[in-house]
Amino acid sequence: MLNLDGSYGEGGGQILRTSLSFSALLGTPVKIERIRAGRPKPGLRPQHLTAVRALARITGAEVNGAELHSQELTFKPRAPKPGHYLFDVAEKSGSAGSVTLIAQTLLPPLLKCGRPSTLILKGGTHVPWSPTAHYLIHVFIPALAQLGAPVTMTLERWGWYPRGGGEVRLSLAPGPALTGVAWQTPPEPASFRALAAASRLPEHVARRQAARLKERLGPELPVATVAAGGLDPGSLVLLWGPGAGFDSLGARGKPAEQVADEAADAYLTFRRRQAAVDPHLADQIVLYLAQAQGPSSFITSEITSHLLTNLWVIEQFLGPTFEVKGNLGERGGIFCRGKQ
Repeated sequence: MLNLDGSYGEGGGQILRTSLSFSALLGTPVKIERIRAGRPKPGLRPQHLTAVRALARITGAEVNGAELHSQELTFKPRAPKPGHYLFDVAEKSGSAGSVTLIAQTLLPPLLKCGRPSTLILKGGTHVPWSPTAHYLIHVFIPALAQLGAPVTMTLERWGWYPRGGGEVRLSLAPGPALTGVAWQTPPEPASFRALAAASRLPEHVARRQAARLKERLGPELPVATVAAGGLDPGSLVLLWGPGAGFDSLGARGKPAEQVADEAADAYLTFRRRQAAVDPHLADQIVLYLAQAQGPSSFITSEITSHLLTNLWVIEQFLGPTFEVKGNLGERGGIFCRGKQ
């Protein structure tokens, strides 16, 4: 059994998610201690617990410690099984826990199965501290496609904080083995587009977000305004192109212009640093690069502690796999040897 310290490095839920994914991929039992120990609310939150129980169902795993607030977990998987699955973050405890983080835990072992699967995930689709459903649809899933992982995702219902109630559907049709990629060239500014959405808010909120994006980034930027659904008020700005996406969520007392500014500022930093991959995609995609045939490389606009922690987790399972060129907080290159 592999023992991991859940408080290492960035010390968040990513250690748990990546550990469980690799445990299921490789059939390696894992024990994780001090889960999210440095967080204000340590241990398993509803979305983490849903991911654990979902992966246990998919792999027929023996699990100990799968309870809310638990800081220690053992996970002993069997082979993952394809199928049609439904998981609800609010099933045990009312929550807008992120469905996108659950999806990222379940996709790697299901893609390994070699047969089609369907996932229906219910909970928060656009909530703080996690990628939005639109980020996965427009940035993460197209990146997977370039590696040879055919996944489609649709947003069935929007789910905002605090009640959630959203739903996404993912369809997987696994093909041949993943292949390595080289993402070195910055995407063209003309390839970017944007979305401004608002739920249960005055119609002018989305219009003001869109207007501010065009003011900051140029009138030629295509911006769609959307009247979003959902149980709760919320707003979203997403700016995306190949290999990169920048989103921001509204909050009570936060002007629409500030929501747009946050996404625009992140995009302009990315452009200035002449990178090919945004910081969030960087830490989400390395798990797949480690499983791809042959080497991969990419240039990211920022080496984050989240990324370095994820590389550490992967190498606990695989041994030396990555080379990092650059310093924390700066533009850098990531090189992965992949499967030989």
